Amino acid sequence: MEFQDKVLKCMDCGADFIFTAGEQLFFYDKQFKNEPKRCKACKAKRVAVLGAAPSGNGQGGYAKVETRTMCSQCGKETTVPFKPTQGRPVFCRECFQQRRQMATA
Repeated sequence: MEFQDKVLKCMDCGADFIFTAGEQLFFYDKQFKNEPKRCKACKAKRVAVLGAAPSGNGQGGYAKVETRTMCSQCGKETTVPFKPTQGRPVFCRECFQQRRQMATA
């Protein structure tokens, strides 16, 4: 696929900026559906503001979820960083690593 530089308009400051062929290739490889909406300067400002969110947990304002549950394979009590879904297995770290190694072998 051939990409060519495009001129886009920043939604924050209204300035024109170049969406380079290399950036377009990166977006295509990552399967991003939307073109960038902000120039680099406005994007950097936005990241700086959002990065300084008062939550203090580095999660962009989202609280980290820790759920205590039992491992579906060995039965050991464990904590997982998500809320388990009914009917889907949950594994402790050791069993998860074992399954991952078996899948890549």
